[in-house]
Amino acid sequence: MAVRAESSYDSFMQGITEMPDFTFQPPVSQPRPGWPQMEADSLNLLQNFNSVEQRRILDALPVFVFLESAGTIVFANAEARQLLGYTEEQWTPKAVEDVLWGLMPGTAEPQTLLTGTQKGSPFHATVPAANGRLVPVEGTYSPVDSDRREAVIVAHPGGRERAPKTRLMDDVLSSLPEAVAIEHGDHILYSNPAFTRMFGYTAEEAGGGSLRHLIVPETRFHEHFSMLKAVDERGAATAETVRSGKSGELLDVSLQISHLLVDGARVGYVYSFREVGERRETEAKLEHDAMHDALTGLSNRMLFQDRLALALSRRERRPDLSCGVLYIDLDHFKEINDALGHAAGDILLQSVSERMVSALRPHDTAARLGGDEFAVLVDGITTIADLEVVGRRVLTELLKPYEIYGHTIHSGASIGAALCGEHHKTAEGLIRDADFAMYRAKQDGGARLEFFDRHVEVCVNSKQEREKELRAIIDQKLYEFCYEPVYQLTDGTLLGFEASLCMRRQGGGMEDFREFMQVAEETGLSIRLARETLEMACHQLRNWAEQLPRNNFFVSVNLTSRQFHHADLVSHLSRCLAESGADPSRLVLEIAESAVNEEPDAAVAVLQRIADCGVSVALDDFGSNLAPLNHLLRLPFSILKLDGKLSAAACAAGRQNALLDLMFQFGQSSGILVVAQGIESHEQLDALLKMGCIAGQGLMISSPLDAAQAQSLAQVRSKQVDPESTVN
Repeated sequence: MAVRAESSYDSFMQGITEMPDFTFQPPVSQPRPGWPQMEADSLNLLQNFNSVEQRRILDALPVFVFLESAGTIVFANAEARQLLGYTEEQWTPKAVEDVLWGLMPGTAEPQTLLTGTQKGSPFHATVPAANGRLVPVEGTYSPVDSDRREAVIVAHPGGRERAPKTRLMDDVLSSLPEAVAIEHGDHILYSNPAFTRMFGYTAEEAGGGSLRHLIVPETRFHEHFSMLKAVDERGAATAETVRSGKSGELLDVSLQISHLLVDGARVGYVYSFREVGERRETEAKLEHDAMHDALTGLSNRMLFQDRLALALSRRERRPDLSCGVLYIDLDHFKEINDALGHAAGDILLQSVSERMVSALRPHDTAARLGGDEFAVLVDGITTIADLEVVGRRVLTELLKPYEIYGHTIHSGASIGAALCGEHHKTAEGLIRDADFAMYRAKQDGGARLEFFDRHVEVCVNSKQEREKELRAIIDQKLYEFCYEPVYQLTDGTLLGFEASLCMRRQGGGMEDFREFMQVAEETGLSIRLARETLEMACHQLRNWAEQLPRNNFFVSVNLTSRQFHHADLVSHLSRCLAESGADPSRLVLEIAESAVNEEPDAAVAVLQRIADCGVSVALDDFGSNLAPLNHLLRLPFSILKLDGKLSAAACAAGRQNALLDLMFQFGQSSGILVVAQGIESHEQLDALLKMGCIAGQGLMISSPLDAAQAQSLAQVRSKQVDPESTVN
């Protein structure tokens, strides 16, 4: 419909309000009547406005004409009825607020319905059609009797230029990222585009409805009214709550409600919604991550201690219910991690976690404390037998093999158990006692469950003191090499030296370092020792080469299982040789038979890389674990060192004696130098010589020497025949 010019519109308003036959009669009763009385008032009004000609005139007008009596629209012309979607027969009188929402003089903001306004007051409003469509209109409100709320209302669809301030406010509200809705008299007068994006309701669908019904679920009606009460008392209210969108989905929102003020009067409410679901998910994830291990998903140390503290406090109220802690440390994890890489180590930790959880009861708590250490809170038990049942079930699961990257891995675990007693007042104390028991299980060979008692505490404290002492020795470099000569038994030729760590005590005496190696291996300090001993051996070889040009002696260095399987071994060996300038053919690395047996396939790869550096390899302590003989054929050994117990068997008859014969024959035919270790008597030496043993070492031949003594011996023997063909 075209918009009439301002002058035509004003002329029309003046004409319609001055029609001689158009007068209002006061209603029969006061105040505003109910529907029966309203119909009577309408009838009285229409009795003065019932000529067909007068109706035809109003119906022919191209604008909306409403007649109000006592706050009720008693007549709507044809244009208005068409807008509302009613035929003349269907039309029934309606309250003004049900037809014209936000009836306002001279402004676009909602306020109270017009009372006592002057003749010809302009307004903007919203007209709801029968089909739910909302039509903004503007027009003029012309009261006939303000006290009786009798007036002529003339309007047409909105289209006249609105004030710049009003346009600016519309633009601002449309640009806000927050969903905004304005409610007046429990009807939505306005909703911005963000409201549509958040809840799915268009402005037309939301208009005229109630936020109570369109947004708030039925179960939260009380929240809606309590917030409005807070707004009335304090002027504004905020809350984080849940609202329902058009499709029924629930949305986490931050809601703020405040009064809508027009000229200082409270005429409605302004609602502002911001979706916080993503923020809540982020906060929940951050909270979860702060209390759980990222790799395994288990509880971390902080959450474990909190739950244990809660269990201890509950025990004070229920002495009949106790709790216990299992402290778990994986066996051989560092070797596996070093040999197969950190990715394989992570997979192993995840598999361990899954098995551990499967062995627990629903109300028990498993946690990863760090590295390969885990803990379990066994709650609601009464005796140590209950704790043992859970502990052995966990141990059984962890002893099963793992398949990782095509390798079958046997890790196992050492488990320490401690039942809460009267002396356990803190979570830290109970965890400490379970840790003590775990160390005892580790000392006894691992793959076992050990329970805490005072004897365990004493043993563990002793071990911890040894670890502290070892760290001080390494930091202050209080160790050095001692050299045990290796001779050719047939003619006494010096072949080389086995270099081993020792400590010089006050007074000049030397002390074997072997007692510290188990502690070094368990704590990982052996890796640091391996690096430093390789550097010492390479520099010693370089010094002897410079001082004894004709020297061809070898120096052998022992490697523990952890040192041998460490990923950095070969690269560090290459750096030591390059930096020192030592002849790699004069360096021998001794690998224990047990270290090779753990992962033969992985050992082949490491040994081959060592051999590629030009360094010889000796299989140490052969016979201690009876390694399969095919290892000798597969692995690149140039020296085979017999275990001392096997050397001692040379004086006895039996299968071991036959094995010695076989080994010496094997060495002669394969070019491998077989060295008998631990020769302590002339009888052993004679028996070994008769069997064809070529090389040996032991206290009967020579005790270990310090560096100066070894150099003096090397000077004396430096004119001997080069043993290279024998060693290599």
